[in-house]
Amino acid sequence: MNVLTNPTIPTTPASPALLQALRDLLGDKGLLTDPSDMKSYLSDWRGTLTGSAAAVARPASTEEVAGLVRLCAAEGVAIVPQGGNTGLMGGATPYGNHAGIVVSLGRMNRVIAVDRLGLTMTVEAGCVLQTLQELAATNDMLLPLSLGAQGSCMIGGNLSTNAGGAQVLHYGNTRSWVLGIEAVLPSGEVWNGLKALKKDNTGYDLKHLFIGAEGTLGIITKAVIKLWPKPKDVATAWINIRDPQAAVELLSEAHVASEDAVTSCELMNRTNLNGVFTHVPGVTDPLPGGESPWYLLMEWSSALPKEGVMAGRMEEFLADAMERGLVLDAVLAQNTQQAKAMWHIRESHAEAGRHGAPAVSYDISVASSAIPQFIEDATVAAKAVLPDIRSCPMGHMGDGNLHFNFKAPEGMSRETFTQYKAAVTRAVNDTLVPYGGSISAEHGIGSEKIGELAHYADPVKMATMRAIKRALDPQNIMNPGKIFLVS
Repeated sequence: MNVLTNPTIPTTPASPALLQALRDLLGDKGLLTDPSDMKSYLSDWRGTLTGSAAAVARPASTEEVAGLVRLCAAEGVAIVPQGGNTGLMGGATPYGNHAGIVVSLGRMNRVIAVDRLGLTMTVEAGCVLQTLQELAATNDMLLPLSLGAQGSCMIGGNLSTNAGGAQVLHYGNTRSWVLGIEAVLPSGEVWNGLKALKKDNTGYDLKHLFIGAEGTLGIITKAVIKLWPKPKDVATAWINIRDPQAAVELLSEAHVASEDAVTSCELMNRTNLNGVFTHVPGVTDPLPGGESPWYLLMEWSSALPKEGVMAGRMEEFLADAMERGLVLDAVLAQNTQQAKAMWHIRESHAEAGRHGAPAVSYDISVASSAIPQFIEDATVAAKAVLPDIRSCPMGHMGDGNLHFNFKAPEGMSRETFTQYKAAVTRAVNDTLVPYGGSISAEHGIGSEKIGELAHYADPVKMATMRAIKRALDPQNIMNPGKIFLVS
């Protein structure tokens, strides 16, 4: 487990007087100071990063969040906001020299309103994503954000990281369906932008400063989120394809064949799938013995209550693609249980990745049509560093987001492979530059990618972000040392 330190963060310790003031404000349930109670809040979910804090604050209302931020601001004590603590980039993990407070939003889990006619939901930041998905479904609506961590991640964290997921190609990123938010600024002031408006042309759209800011500009406490009619007719297929170029062509044609009803299109590699089938209990291969190392999980859906229409269209579409050699084999889910089993395989990649050979993964994006050539170019670049490295790309084909995995050569130890990671990272990210790609498509920057962002980002962008940070957080107390460094 790595203990990271950062010389640029405020290290003013939370004084006994501050801790007592926080306890008076939050109550005994709202402030944890015992190391055993704090332990799970001080490490990332993978168990690879750990930090420290004087206390974990667990506010139960916006007023309590504002009060604790004011108390910390008065003494210059740093704050690390935290949702479900499921992030992959260390954005919610305090540094080893953090002497301030972790603020967990888990107790703020009320659903304030559900508007079935307006297709919106107003919620507190600590609501678990899956709980909101299920609530939307019981009201005949859809919350389209779908993540492997949906059973524990919280909507405030999803907004703070602009989470992506498997349905971005149809419904957009998180920021696309957030109508309004409430946030506590680093001063302790509360900005109430909690409006269910699709149009509001009154100057800067401030909610977009906080969405994707990873808690560096303030703490999101409530949100109004847009919902969609619940799909009634869903077709899900597991498809063995010729190669990534076939995937691009298939997806392009599917938009027309489905009448623009493609909601997911996930690219998978046989090497990664073998890891899932080996290390994740209870999963079975929908198409054992495939002829190609490439697979798609594709889903079409419609809100019209005509079950079977989507499946019929998809079956006809895939049969035609098979005749033309784009598709080698395919199987359609015959019921919801089979569809969930297919999705479970896709969502188990992260779990499987913790077993087996050492690996490194890149959360990158390029234009969807450029994915096949990028896979070739990035693989060549990585093999120039380590010839026997194994390229295993997979991810959200529909929106151009690859989780580009590279496994260590057969038999190479984790310690030896670690020596090559920096050079492989530079090779892969350098390959992105001529594609106009992004080094972080959906996981954010956190503490893990600070150096890479500083190396590749436009200097004007970096200067502008620092200016915004200094304007809103002049003491640099709000999740300091994440995304970029502010001296």
